[in-house]
Amino acid sequence: MSSTSVPFPSESKSSSAASAIAKMLRANIQTYTLIGATILIWAYFYYKTDGRFLTPQNFSNLFRQMTVTAFLSVGMVLVIVTGNIDLSVGKLAGFVSVVVAYYQANHLTQAFDSQFVVASLSVLIGLGVGLVIGIIQGYIIAYLRVTAFIVTLGSMWLLNGAILLVTKGKTIPANQPTFSEIAQGYLSANVGWILAGVTVVFLFYAMLRNRQKKQRYNFQLPPLGIDILKTAFFAALVLGYVYLVNQYKGMQNPVLLLMIVVVVVAYLSNNTRFGRYAYAIGGNRDAAKLSGINIRRNIFAIFVLMGFLCGVSGVTLASYVGYGTISAGQGYELDAIAACILGGTSTLGGEGTVFGAIVGALIMTSLSNGLQMTNTDAAYQYVLKGIVLVIAVYADVRLKRSR
Repeated sequence: MSSTSVPFPSESKSSSAASAIAKMLRANIQTYTLIGATILIWAYFYYKTDGRFLTPQNFSNLFRQMTVTAFLSVGMVLVIVTGNIDLSVGKLAGFVSVVVAYYQANHLTQAFDSQFVVASLSVLIGLGVGLVIGIIQGYIIAYLRVTAFIVTLGSMWLLNGAILLVTKGKTIPANQPTFSEIAQGYLSANVGWILAGVTVVFLFYAMLRNRQKKQRYNFQLPPLGIDILKTAFFAALVLGYVYLVNQYKGMQNPVLLLMIVVVVVAYLSNNTRFGRYAYAIGGNRDAAKLSGINIRRNIFAIFVLMGFLCGVSGVTLASYVGYGTISAGQGYELDAIAACILGGTSTLGGEGTVFGAIVGALIMTSLSNGLQMTNTDAAYQYVLKGIVLVIAVYADVRLKRSR
């Protein structure tokens, strides 16, 4: 008689759990690689600076410094996803910052006694400038069919000249107290914990809702324990961040603003036609056109959004620095593009996430901050950033080819 061995229930459960973990790691290899790279960078600089890199004060400054580039990266994701590029974002953010400083120093503070009114009008002017330039660029690219590379390259030079014209080679103050609170202020510890609690609840709610959707459409579900562990990991990151920044002065105002922007743009990317059409255009433009997608309108809308986010970034920059300078926004476009590519946005279009871009921006800022703390020569900082960017692009191309 032949005998067959029947696996025990515990053995089958453990093997299915192991296979689910392996499948999850393969499906999200870029995300976990990014998180691992961030941890390694932090550990290295922690060692090289005798622990000063991860002190509450420097940790707080690290995230504050990241926000200006991160705002640009959030919009750049959708631009690159559609197969385009925007080389003007750094100078546009810089131009917004000097325009805000100019009006605040020469007109608003003289016309209004209320600090709140001055700060509000400064923000509106900055957002308006970014939005108008985004509309102009989007119209030229989408409807006049001029290549985005050429349009934004020309805009970069034009805006650089405009910055010099507005500043006249001088530094313009933008240090009105209420306005400075936008990027230099902090939330109380209690507010930080409340926001952390809301975020944790939202993460678990989103996880359960995602499982319900998959079950409704008969998709294969990973074990519940795996999803809980994954969500708990991200929840722990949120709680750890709030704990550390509360050891200094609390959560930074620009980080809260960045969180709001990330949630809104991520929702637009993943849950609306606007976002799905962007990925469709980048994945296969001809197929998208044959499917009835209005490519021009979507490209136009994406560049308008990019312009608006440049306005947000420029206002934050002016508030953070406290001045409008001739070098405002210098090199930010390269950091924003690098952050997106590091975060998994494909240079070939069709792939990329807002979350990945934020992690990419954090990696770029961590490198800059850590190298400065170790007194590394500025020349080597640029060399290292260039090497990291080339490696990221190479990895992206290899990954797409293997698929």
